[in-house]
Amino acid sequence: MKTILDQIKGGIFGLAVGDALGVPYEFLNRNQMDQKPATDMVGYGTHNQPKCTWSDDRSLTFCLIDSLCNGYDLYDIASKFEDWYYHNLWTPHGAVFDIGITTKDAIYQFKRGMTPDLCGGLDEYSNGNGSLMRILPLVYYLKDELDINTRYDVIKRVSSITHGHLRSVFSCFIYVEYALQLLNGENKYDAYLTIKKPILDFAVQHKFNPNEIQLFGRILEDDITKQDRFNIKGTGYVLRSLEASFWCLLNSDCYSETVLKSINLGEDTDSTAAISGGLAGLYFGYQDIPENWKQQLVRFEDIAALIERFNNSLQ
Repeated sequence: MKTILDQIKGGIFGLAVGDALGVPYEFLNRNQMDQKPATDMVGYGTHNQPKCTWSDDRSLTFCLIDSLCNGYDLYDIASKFEDWYYHNLWTPHGAVFDIGITTKDAIYQFKRGMTPDLCGGLDEYSNGNGSLMRILPLVYYLKDELDINTRYDVIKRVSSITHGHLRSVFSCFIYVEYALQLLNGENKYDAYLTIKKPILDFAVQHKFNPNEIQLFGRILEDDITKQDRFNIKGTGYVLRSLEASFWCLLNSDCYSETVLKSINLGEDTDSTAAISGGLAGLYFGYQDIPENWKQQLVRFEDIAALIERFNNSLQ
């Protein structure tokens, strides 16, 4: 049986490796990826970064973990995000090389003195995948929290530091609720079936905008695994990222298949592979992530030490 440390390592290294695999291909479209699919870890490409370099996706994840090691404090989380953007905290090579517009604006608002969970964009066009791509650490923090209302509140507040619209928050909520099932050892498809009705019921009970919840129909009402690849998109839009992460995991038999399938959708390749890679690493396990992908990862030892510290803080 996996220990919680093994499960943290699987999920967090799953995110980081997926991110690093996808960085060189970011912004390439599906036709380009289909002509020359990703098959292994490579360097340079879109951002001209060395092999095994992760992006802002992981920097913000590591900042969140770093903060959670000292307990849940929204101001501290936001402060670490600010330290990342302005002072290069948890960057792979000492400099920020990629950041989403919504995230950048939110960090600026926090720097100006705004309350953290009011900093994130609230309009319909502020629904990139910037909070979804870093939310996985909350799965481990919330693993013993039995109250779904408390879980939702924490997820909402942490998402809203950068992305406050219901669509982004609800995407993070679905992702965390699903990952919690995987953490408890449930089969990936059974876990998917398990979460659908309770989440829909939760939305009705809290009178969430039904027009918004309806947008999640392909995941929560239909069977996302039955969608054709043509209908699964690798864009930076949070809803499409969530759909892609479920589709890639549920239609794959190992970690590497999941993340490579994500990258080969094209477009926001690093984020899509990170989001699906976190689930795949958690589900298939740390040992299923190819050893050469893990060991070559930039700041491998620092990440391992952070995970150890996080695990100790949860005891």
